[in-house]
Amino acid sequence: MAQFSKDDEGKDVVMGDEKVGMIQEVEGSMAHVNPDAGVSDRIRASLDWGDGNQDTYPLQDEMVDTITDDEVRLRSQM
Repeated sequence: MAQFSKDDEGKDVVMGDEKVGMIQEVEGSMAHVNPDAGVSDRIRASLDWGDGNQDTYPLQDEMVDTITDDEVRLRSQM
């Protein structure tokens, strides 16, 4: 299971070949993602991000496959 740190703030969040947003803030074991405007409804639904009316959405560490120096890559099957 991945663990977020303050160093992850500002990293791109990627699912498959699509950038879905950027880590805005990390609090404890949860990151808050500012979603990209063009994120598909399919990906929003798989991440439980609803209709897109919020500025940021929670990202649980169990949704993460890997964290690199540049990005947070999500599991493709959730």
